[in-house]
Order: sequence, then C-alpha cells, then structure tokens
Amino acid sequence: MPIKKDGTGKRWVEMEFLVPGTPDEVWQAMATGAGNTAWFTRAAIEERVGGELRFEFGPGMSSSGQVTMWEPPHQFGYVEREWNGDAPPVVTEIVIAGRAGGQCVVRMVHSLFSSSDDWDDQLEGFEGGWPGFFAVLRIYLGQFAGSKGASFQAMTSTEGEHLAIWSRLIEGLSLAGANIGEQRSSPGPDSLSGTIEQVQQDRKVRSVLMRLEKPAPGVALVGTYGTAQAINVSMSLFFYGEDAESVAAASETRWRAWLGETFPGKA
Repeated sequence: MPIKKDGTGKRWVEMEFLVPGTPDEVWQAMATGAGNTAWFTRAAIEERVGGELRFEFGPGMSSSGQVTMWEPPHQFGYVEREWNGDAPPVVTEIVIAGRAGGQCVVRMVHSLFSSSDDWDDQLEGFEGGWPGFFAVLRIYLGQFAGSKGASFQAMTSTEGEHLAIWSRLIEGLSLAGANIGEQRSSPGPDSLSGTIEQVQQDRKVRSVLMRLEKPAPGVALVGTYGTAQAINVSMSLFFYGEDAESVAAASETRWRAWLGETFPGKA
C-alpha cells in the first residue's frame, strides 16, 4: 500500500493480518522479548511504559528504543530514535483484537514525521519486509505457542543483478522451483529439511519459507531484498523446544560463514 501522509508531516504505513491464537497468546509473541525472538529476531523488552527495548539483527546490527504504550493484551507501542542514522524517530503501534474461531486480527503501523520524502523508501521497506516474518509468526502461534524459542539472522550485502543473486541463493540451497506443500532437503553447513510453506517473489523481495523437521523443529526463512545500493541476502532460522538454544548456537557461525563465502561483500 502507498505511504499515507497528513498535513502535520506525519507519514506512515499500516498492515493488518490474521493470526491463530488468543489475544494473550498473540500479546506474548509480539510484546515480549522471548516472544519476538521466537518469530522475528532476538529481542529484549522491559514490559512497561518507558521500558527499554532492543532488537538484535546480528553483529553490529541492532536497534534500540523505548516502550510508549503498554496495555496488555491489546495495545503495544514503541519508538526507535536511532534506527537509521540521522532519520527521524520511527514509532510502531500494534493493536491486537480477538476474533471468533481462536484467531486475532493484528494491526501494525509504522510512522514518522518529516517535511520531505527522504525516508519514504525506508517506510516502504518496513511494509515489504514484514510478510515473511508474519508467516513465521503464524506457524509459531499455530504449532509452537508457548514453546521455548531461539533464533538468529545471518545477513550480507552484495552487488549484482537481483535475479542472479536470488538464483545463486536458492540453487545453493536446493530450493529452486520450490512449491508450497513440497518436502525439500537443503544442503549447506547444516542440512535443513521440511515442508515449503510460502514462496514470495516481487521486484524488491524474494523469499522461501520452510517449516523445519531437521535439524530441529522450527522455521527457515531465506530471501533477498533489493535496494538502490545493493542486494541484501538473509537467512533467518528459528528453532523450538528444550534444545532450541543449543541448536541455534551450533548453526549460527556456520551459516554466517557460508553466506560470506557464497556472496562476496559489497565493494
């Protein structure tokens, strides 16, 4: 959806999606550090208005902020003031509403104030980047809610034509031509096997999501994201159960090395 604007200088994007679970279950997944770690990225959240918040995306990549709204289990908000260099602070608001049939509607809004369109690409990036993680959230809430979760993101930035880079990624992982519902096994530093749950492709974002059986129950989200400067390549792995932390720790270093070797960094 296009960026929305008003006369005050506010610019925002908004998303609405359906997930399984009660409001309490969805709140735990979206408003706590352990919950975010299970489907988005490693996070720490002080559970109160004014509490500190931090998302860890990998070595040298993090974003910190402060909780601005805390009304469990329905409304959660926070501000990130240094999320992208000298960009204006970005505010995120999440509203959770229960629906019949054990489901919830979630509305997420990212907004900032600016007199120019300098940050519109970044706002659009939020909107484009979330659908893959929302799919992970649905799997987590539908099959692993309440389970111990561990995750990591391995990312690199490289130059080249987007389709060629995407092809190299999925061919290296034996995921070329993947279709929803297929069983696939992917080589690499750790063999991954499971069921293809989602395939997304457009000019900016390409991704494959696989519900894992091995090396442990979990989810793998692999993809590429095109920007004006480079192509970002990422692997986000989520594991569930009592051994989740040890499995994630054993996999992380190997996958980071594999990405670095497969995709030379941007010059």
